[in-house]
Amino acid sequence: MKRSAFLFFLFFLSAKVLVAQDEPIQLINPSFEGIPQDGVQGGTLPTGWYDCGFAGETAPDVHPQPDGGNFMVTKPAYDGETYIGMVVRENDTWEMISQRLSSPLVGGKCYEFSIHLCRSELYRSPSRITNEDVNYTNPAKLRIWAGNGYCNRAELLAESSAIINTRWLEYNFKFEPGKTYTHIVLEAFYRTPTPFPYNGNVLIDNASAIFPIPCNIERPEVVDKVPPVVPDTPGTPQPPVVKKPAPDEPVVQSKKEKILKELDKDKIREGQTIRIDKLYFKADSSSITEQSYPVLDEIYEFLVENPSVVVEIGGHTNGIPSPEYCDKLSTERAKAVADYLILKGIDSSRLKYKGYGKRKPIDTNRTAAGRKRNQRVEIKILSLNG
Repeated sequence: MKRSAFLFFLFFLSAKVLVAQDEPIQLINPSFEGIPQDGVQGGTLPTGWYDCGFAGETAPDVHPQPDGGNFMVTKPAYDGETYIGMVVRENDTWEMISQRLSSPLVGGKCYEFSIHLCRSELYRSPSRITNEDVNYTNPAKLRIWAGNGYCNRAELLAESSAIINTRWLEYNFKFEPGKTYTHIVLEAFYRTPTPFPYNGNVLIDNASAIFPIPCNIERPEVVDKVPPVVPDTPGTPQPPVVKKPAPDEPVVQSKKEKILKELDKDKIREGQTIRIDKLYFKADSSSITEQSYPVLDEIYEFLVENPSVVVEIGGHTNGIPSPEYCDKLSTERAKAVADYLILKGIDSSRLKYKGYGKRKPIDTNRTAAGRKRNQRVEIKILSLNG
């Protein structure tokens, strides 16, 4: 081959590579279309996806199954007919899936990727510790890894916040891998930091291609976009769409009469406990109802106005159920309140939560009125000065 022809060939080849690098990286079966089934060991995942879970544990599940299946997960798919449900477990194991990319992620280049995520309010499965049926309903997050083989987690590209929404939302991610990788891993993981593993779930659907983008643009860690509303199960209350106030944005004072009159900077003291009135949960659940939003927003406004105040959210139950059940329910309800405030923009370092179960009654458990008073959530002022 003549030198000029050889140089032209090299130029053509390099140009082709550059063009390929600027094309979207396609995923196989990004809508997770497959056969609805439990993720039994050795079960079949949707085409293109490989199980990366722990030895001895089951694979992720394909939903929705007829009538919700054993897991009672009934949410319609956002795109197509099916989606993947992944769980985190109290025995310190969690679920992951992987696939080879149509072309590599190139180190030093920047990319954009989106996927629809939500949480199922019901996800029944045996506990890996007690073997009893429990609800895997605590919020989990999605982590996105890159590597050079199936299930190889060489570099963490991005992660979501804890998925507390129970309707499909589009999560956008922007990332810049440090090296070149051929595979991607989608991983369910615990909200961090967490003091101990827990049972939770995240549902994933409608992944996009991975698009190359310029690196010289501002890249938020995660941006949640609200898509056209997909109906949830009838009667299911939804978390509100919330907006974090800008640093210099004044908090609009409510003209309505305050619900928590004791929650006043001039009246509170360290160690003081204030019952949260007009806070409602679904029966035997940590799901907060819409009627609770006014009092929770009142707490949020107080914390914004008093940035040095640190509080504990304490959950309490009546004395009828077992101690184990009471501890679990009271903890989950306290955490649900803390999660609401964090979602609105309060720093998590200012919010502690604890479940006291039935150990601190304030009335008799022999009457319905007494039990109702005992079943409560309170704010305890831990510090006035951060």
